[in-house]
Amino acid sequence: MKKLLIVESPAKIKTISKFLGKDFKIMSTVGHIMDLPSKSLGVTINGEITLEYVPLENKEKVIAEICKAASTSDEIYLAPDPDREGEIIAWHISQEIAKVLKNKSHMHRITFNEITEPAIKEAIAHKSIIDMNKVNAQQARRVLDRWVGYEVSPVLWQKIKKGLSAGRVQSVALRLVCEREDAIRAFKPEEYWSITGNFGFEKSAFEAALTHIGKEKLDVSSKEQADKIVADLKTKEYSVTEVTDKQRAKNPAAPFMTSTLQQTAFNHIGFPVKKTMMIAQQLYEGLPLQDKDTPVALITYMRTDSLRLSQTAIDQARGYISKHFNKDYLPPKAPVYAKGSKGAQDAHEAIRPIDVNITPEIAARYLPKDAARLYELIWQRFVACQMKPALYAQRQVVLQGGDYIFKVTGSTLLFDGYLKVYNTVEDQEKDQKVIIPTGIQAKSPLNLKKVDPKQHFTQPPPHYTEASLVKELEKEGIGRPSTYANILGTILNRSYVTLDTKKRFTPTELGMAVTGMLVKNLPKIMNVKFTALMEEDLDKIAGGELDRDTLLREFYEAFQKDLEAFAGSKKGERKKNAEPTDITCPDCGKHKLIIRFGKAGAFLGCPGYPECTFTSNFERDEEGNIKLVTTEGPKMLDETCPQCGKQLRELRGKFGMFKACSGYPECKYIPQIKAAFKCPGCKKGDFVQRKYRGGTMWGCSRYPDCKFAVFSDIEEKPCPKCKLPFLLKKVNKDGKVTLLCSDKNCGYKE
Repeated sequence: MKKLLIVESPAKIKTISKFLGKDFKIMSTVGHIMDLPSKSLGVTINGEITLEYVPLENKEKVIAEICKAASTSDEIYLAPDPDREGEIIAWHISQEIAKVLKNKSHMHRITFNEITEPAIKEAIAHKSIIDMNKVNAQQARRVLDRWVGYEVSPVLWQKIKKGLSAGRVQSVALRLVCEREDAIRAFKPEEYWSITGNFGFEKSAFEAALTHIGKEKLDVSSKEQADKIVADLKTKEYSVTEVTDKQRAKNPAAPFMTSTLQQTAFNHIGFPVKKTMMIAQQLYEGLPLQDKDTPVALITYMRTDSLRLSQTAIDQARGYISKHFNKDYLPPKAPVYAKGSKGAQDAHEAIRPIDVNITPEIAARYLPKDAARLYELIWQRFVACQMKPALYAQRQVVLQGGDYIFKVTGSTLLFDGYLKVYNTVEDQEKDQKVIIPTGIQAKSPLNLKKVDPKQHFTQPPPHYTEASLVKELEKEGIGRPSTYANILGTILNRSYVTLDTKKRFTPTELGMAVTGMLVKNLPKIMNVKFTALMEEDLDKIAGGELDRDTLLREFYEAFQKDLEAFAGSKKGERKKNAEPTDITCPDCGKHKLIIRFGKAGAFLGCPGYPECTFTSNFERDEEGNIKLVTTEGPKMLDETCPQCGKQLRELRGKFGMFKACSGYPECKYIPQIKAAFKCPGCKKGDFVQRKYRGGTMWGCSRYPDCKFAVFSDIEEKPCPKCKLPFLLKKVNKDGKVTLLCSDKNCGYKE
C-alpha cells in the first residue's frame, strides 16, 4: 500500500522517515505554495468575499511533483505545522491534490507537537480533516493585512515619498516605538538624593539607607537639603529599633512559550528574536547527534502561547530530578502553571525538550554552538519549573537616631532548589548579598561611622530592545507568537527604525513621519486596543465563534471611509506633506525650513523652491530639537588623474562616497574597481564594479554594447563546478558569507 505524507519543511523529511516504513513516501511543500497575487489586490467583495490564489514563484514544480505522487497513493496525510499557517498550507495543497485524486476520502489531516516516533504514529492513527475555522482565520488575517498594505501604501507615496509601505500590525508596533521616543524627548530629569549611613556594631560594620524622617518618606531634591540632613545626622545617637526575621520562597519561572523564549534568549545569551526562532525551528525539526546521518528532534513545537505540559513530560522531568538530585528538590505535587500570554489559545504544549535525558552537556558535544546554547536554556527552564522553590532567610533591621529612620534588608540562601539548575544573570543580580552582623538585636547600640549622600537624576523611559518590545506587544495583545519576529524585522527592513550599539530601537525621521501621518488620518487601524481586539476576533474565527466575512465587511466599511478622507480628492490635497520646523531659511530668510524625504533619507529644504534651492542635512539633540549639519565638501586626495594629471578628489554621491577627477566637467575620469578577468559575456571588456540604489553590481565596461551584469558583490574565485571565473558573494545580517555560482543551471553553492 502506497502512502504519502506531506510536511511543510524539507528539514523534517529525514527525521520523520526513520520512524515510518517503506510504504511511506515523505514530501515537502517547502513552506507556502499559494498566496494572493503580488501585482493585484486579489480580494473581491460582491455578495461574498472571494480570494484569488496563485502559485508562489518557483512552486509550480513542487505542486506538480506532489500531485503526481498523490495520484498513485492509496492514503495521503497532510502534516504541515499545527498552526493557522500550517492549516492554510494543508488546505492549499489539498485543493491541488483534489484535482488528480479520485477518492478524496483517502486524504487526511494530521498534526503533531513533537517529531518523535510515538507522536507521528499517534497522529497517523488519529487522522482528522482540515480545520476550516483555522483556514478562515488565516485568510481573514491575510486579507486585513492585504487591504492595509495595498491601499494605504500608495497614499503614503503621495504624501511622503515613493516606496513606503504600511502594515496593519507592524504600523502599530512602530507607533509604540515612536511614542516611546516622544516620551524620551519630552522627559525632564528631576534631581533627587539618597543618603546611606555606615554603622558600626561591635567589630563589624554594615550600611543602611535613610528612608524616613519622622513619619515622612525621605524626599531630598537639592544639595543644600542633603548637606543640612547630613550635618544633623552626625549629631544623633543610634540604636536598633526592630529586627524582623522571616523566610522567603522564590518560585521557579514557568516553562517557555514563544515570547518568553525570545525575551530570555535576547537578555541572557544575546540572540536577536529572528535568530532565536531560526535555531528553535532547527531544534524542532531535528539535528544530528551521535549519528551524523540521523537527525534527532530535540524540542517540541516552538510557536506556542501555552504554559501547559503533558503528563508524559511532567513524569519525565520528575523522574530525572529524582534520579539526579536528592528528594528535597522534588515537590510532592507537580507545579501547574497558569495560562500563558493574553488571548492564549493553549493549542500546544509549552516549549520543552523532547527527551530530558539528552542533557545540555550531551547536546554540546554534537550541536553547533548557538543551537547548544538555546537548547541548554530550554532544557534548564523545563527541569527547573518542576523543582522546589529556592528558600531564603530574610532579615530586616530598622534603626533610628532622633527622627531619622534607616532600614536594611539582608538575605541568606538556605536551600537552592531550582537554582541548582537554572540561575540567570538577572537572578544573580537580584540576589546580591547584603551582610548584616550576627548578634544584632533590638536596642543594640550603633556607631555612625560615615554618611554618604549621593546625587541622582530621574531617568527617561528606556528605548525598546527586541526583548522589551516583544514583551510590550504581548502585554497589549498585538500580534501572536508566530508573528513577533516578522513584526520586528519588517519595521527594521523598511528603515522606520534603527538599532543602536546597545541593540535598542530608535525611530528614524521617516518612521516618525509615517506614524504621525497614520495616527492622524487612520486612527482606528493605528489604535493599540483596536488592533488587540482584532486579534481576539481572529481567534474567535479560528474557534468557530465568528464568521470570517462578517468581520471583514465590518472592517472594510469603516476603513474605506477613513482611507478616502486620508487620500483626498482635490489636487491641493495630493501634495506631499512636510513637517515644518521653526528654523528660518538661511539663504532667503523668507520661509521656515521643512523636513522632506529623498533617496538618501530626511533633509531640510526651503518651501520657497524653486526660487530658493537651500537644502541641508540635520540632526536632533536628546530633546528632539533640530540642528543644521554642514555637509563636508569634496576632499582632495594625494592621487593624480591618469588622463589629465589633475588631483583626484573624494565626493559624496547619491550612492555613497566615490573618487573622481577634480578637473570635471572637462575631465570625467572616475577610477573603477576592475576584476582580474575579462567580462565573461563578451570576453573583451573589463569587468568593473558599479554602485546603484540597491547596492553593488558588476558589469562590462563596454556597456551598452555588452550588457552582461550581475547585481551582487563577487568573490574572484572560479566556480569549481562550471569554471566561471567568479562566484556571487552574499552576506546575511549575522555576517555569514555564502558563495554561489551565478549560472542557475550550475547551482554550485558553498
